[in-house]
Amino acid sequence: MCAIVTWMLIAYGQVCVFMVMLYSWEQYPIHTIFNFMIFESFTVLAVTSHLKTMMTDPGAVPKGDCTDETVERMQLLNGHTAIYKCQKCSSIKPDRAHHCSVCERCIRRMDHHCPWVNNCVGEGNQKFFVLFTMYIALLSMHALYWGVWQFVLCVGAEWQNCSSLTPPGTTLLLIFLLFESILFAIFTAVMFGTQISSICNDETTIESMRSRNAMMDEDERQRNNSWKNLQLVFGGPFGLRWFNPLANPFVARPTFEYSV
Repeated sequence: MCAIVTWMLIAYGQVCVFMVMLYSWEQYPIHTIFNFMIFESFTVLAVTSHLKTMMTDPGAVPKGDCTDETVERMQLLNGHTAIYKCQKCSSIKPDRAHHCSVCERCIRRMDHHCPWVNNCVGEGNQKFFVLFTMYIALLSMHALYWGVWQFVLCVGAEWQNCSSLTPPGTTLLLIFLLFESILFAIFTAVMFGTQISSICNDETTIESMRSRNAMMDEDERQRNNSWKNLQLVFGGPFGLRWFNPLANPFVARPTFEYSV
């Protein structure tokens, strides 16, 4: 339901654009075309990032793979004396993996379960979730600017020929668009900043919420620097690939270490 609501809110922005914003075409053609291209570009990137987050495996650990034979083979290959088993899904639990009660499976480097994407955010899809929050924030901020500009234009024209609706209908449409833009610009911008911070610190949301006594000692975990952590999540050296929701990260985190 949250995913559907997300699509409906994005679709509402499209309704506002085609029923109100584009009516300034005759007076301000360059401004209208430029803003239309920006708005549609952010919309496509945001929807693509949302779908990729939903459809990409976040790093699920196979269920029921913690058999005696598997454990013995892992101990021989990796030299571990003990393997941690998740009691809820009977899987061999890798280091820093967590069990999601919603998905009913263990997720490698799980950050949190997000209802807005109907999926966990973990090792496999964190890049797409970060891009989703970034593009929604940019889309909301641009909609806020364009909505205010159109509102001022309509007031100056005394609501004549500024939309396909009546003046009261146009007013309500723009007011709700501005409210939606402010709300989601703040929400997604904060979420984007939180995600970038957690990536740079190499610490998931679940790990940051735990007490320090329950966490492994800082000296026991070999952390990369912030730039290296960003490269691991977004896929290599900085470039356009980072901002492309269709480009899968090609630098994977090690998945062969298991908790003892």
